[in-house]
Amino acid sequence: MSKRILTIEDDAAIRQGIVDALQFAGYDVSQASTVDDGCNLAIRLDYDLLLLDLVLPDGSGLDILAAVRNVKPTQPVIILTAKGEEGDRVAGLKGGADDYVVKPFSVKELLARVEAVLRRSPERPTDLDAVDIPGGEADFQRREIRYASGERVELSEKESDLLRYLVTNPGRAIDRNELLQHVWRISPDGLSTRTIDMHVARLREKLRDQSTPPRVLLTVRGKGYMFAKITDARP
Repeated sequence: MSKRILTIEDDAAIRQGIVDALQFAGYDVSQASTVDDGCNLAIRLDYDLLLLDLVLPDGSGLDILAAVRNVKPTQPVIILTAKGEEGDRVAGLKGGADDYVVKPFSVKELLARVEAVLRRSPERPTDLDAVDIPGGEADFQRREIRYASGERVELSEKESDLLRYLVTNPGRAIDRNELLQHVWRISPDGLSTRTIDMHVARLREKLRDQSTPPRVLLTVRGKGYMFAKITDARP
């Protein structure tokens, strides 16, 4: 089955060029030119990748990106920006975009970016809505933890993505490089960061998993972090 790409671009000539190139490459394409139409399609339509222009006649593409991230937190998105608009690129990436393409761009570059993001996207655990945890449930759609007592604890986007990745690999120790690559979607080469450890610490707090040693998010010395199988994680 052909992958479907949604293109939101207000410039008719650029949009038609994108549509033609994608269709020639074998993709199904849907399109829109405004924030209103684009946001409606981006939320309602089932598609594999969103190509999103940030400057639209009736508003900002960042509003569409925020709406998509709210209801489809793992949806692959590439933003299209004008040359020199560094602020837009940074805002788009901080808003959760996977990549960006600077106008004017070649068909070859666009297709290469599309293929690269689509190759990565199957690694994202998109089919898991929730998981049982000791005393409650972690809901990845709502990005929250619900306890039997009625308490609800909000998860950030990255906390939710990190927990979901660990959950879909139960009983397997996952090293920091793999987490950087598949959750943060950045290259770990030459990168030294404590962000994963800090996110794990916050998750343990929200999961009430601060015993010594932890029972849910385990530290495997020399290897990384592991989500304990639920039968092992229960008190």
